[in-house]
Amino acid sequence: MTDKAIALENLHLSLGRGAARVHILKGITLEIARGEAVGLVGPSGSGKSTLLMTMAGLERPDSGRVVVDGTDLGRLDEDALARFRGRRIGIVFQSFHLVPTMTALENVALPLELAGAEDAFARAEAELKAVGLGGRLQHYPAQLSGGEQQRVAIARAIAPNPAILVADEPTGNLDESTGESIIDLLFALKRDRGSTLVLVTHDPHLAARCDRTLRLHLGHLESDVTRSAA
Repeated sequence: MTDKAIALENLHLSLGRGAARVHILKGITLEIARGEAVGLVGPSGSGKSTLLMTMAGLERPDSGRVVVDGTDLGRLDEDALARFRGRRIGIVFQSFHLVPTMTALENVALPLELAGAEDAFARAEAELKAVGLGGRLQHYPAQLSGGEQQRVAIARAIAPNPAILVADEPTGNLDESTGESIIDLLFALKRDRGSTLVLVTHDPHLAARCDRTLRLHLGHLESDVTRSAA
């Protein structure tokens, strides 16, 4: 087993069509170790979220390689990529992305059911209890606060016990106090489960909690700052 959770080689990616096509990622090469916490920072439009979505297999690059958990994503067709993502990558979005007509329990159980887990609801209940929502199992998203909705989203992301957890501005729609509790939860889950955490943030305090910070500017990897072990 490789000690690299994610390896990107000379990644280029453009979005849009014709005259509106924009070169977003420009020759990105980097490695992220298993169990590492990495923050992606940089100004708006620098390519942070696009890079994160490429790592998660939600965007395909024009050229270059994306190797996640030892698997070259470029060699997978769309169905195989979806199955791999469902098993090995947990994704947390800024806007929660919960299904409004499903309860918290159903939202968390859904990806487990799609993966064929026979104990989907039991596992979903356990994960909701793990994020402090054992008393909210039957509540719908509209009945939950923003912080509670994000906890449901985190429970959904970690339910398959993925090797890699990625989060795109996970506190962006939350107040400061609620955001702090969500970040504490993400880092606790990372520590307890030994997963790799990659997150996009504009918050320097949050970035400082990561083992390493990668700064992007205009699609280029501008700097790579590793924290002291002390």
